[in-house]
Amino acid sequence: MGAIPWGAMAPVGPDWDLTGFSAWLGGRAAATRTAYRSDVRAFAQWMARGDVHRPEEVDRLHLRRYLASLGTRRLARATVARKAAALRCYFSWLTRQGRLEADPARALRAPSGGGRLPRVLSAGEIDALLDVPGEGALDRRDAAVLELLYAAGLRVSELCGLDRGDVDRRARTVTVLGKGGKQRRVPVHDTAVAALSAWLEGGRDDMAGPSEAVFVNQRGSRLGPRDVRRIIDRRAASPTHPHALRHTYATHLLDGGADLRVVQELLGHASLATTQVYTHVSKERLRAVYEETHPRA
Repeated sequence: MGAIPWGAMAPVGPDWDLTGFSAWLGGRAAATRTAYRSDVRAFAQWMARGDVHRPEEVDRLHLRRYLASLGTRRLARATVARKAAALRCYFSWLTRQGRLEADPARALRAPSGGGRLPRVLSAGEIDALLDVPGEGALDRRDAAVLELLYAAGLRVSELCGLDRGDVDRRARTVTVLGKGGKQRRVPVHDTAVAALSAWLEGGRDDMAGPSEAVFVNQRGSRLGPRDVRRIIDRRAASPTHPHALRHTYATHLLDGGADLRVVQELLGHASLATTQVYTHVSKERLRAVYEETHPRA
């Protein structure tokens, strides 16, 4: 079979068994499964352009060249790191299946995703998002969404997946299903509970959608990540990613003296190293305050 021209989209043959790989990833978050399958598919298409059509034909040099090619496309380092993780996971799976004698992706390295510090919203930006008057059902929903994202540091997927039974307003907690299917219970403050109550008691039943879902959209479906992005876009004075509220939550906790391991548990991070990025954010904030306020700085 001849090599496929570089401008063409190469098909992915059954030898790559993306269906089997996706099924094996069943215990991971839906977003992770989708991303990993897409990443492996893109790699298989790239390999096909070089006349390599089976994973058994891939060696470590192929993988290194692929990651290098991603670097020339100016992708974010976090994106390249995720693609490398997907390939390590995929080839590890093939090795465990007995299809490979040796794992070519073992110890495959890519730039870490920590090149950019996460953005932390200012007090004014938080107020602009949260302190918006409104009495309609959508206003109450939007207020509850944003209050909960900032009060509990939830991932957007965790918020969208909330069911009514996951919210305990009396105990002031929400129970979420995080990455890897890990469940955790997160405390929330009174203002967030009040916003949730206003929505659940004065708006939620006016909107169609799955009866168990806490948040729904106007199309009668469970609220999705794009819906959350639109909510923020309507309220934010400048472009703001929903994940910025999670970054701000973690940084504000550390600024207030919270223990790093406590913040790790609240965020649902498997590794403390993931949480430690917020200590760098806090140091940057402290330096900024120092330079702005010290007379001789």
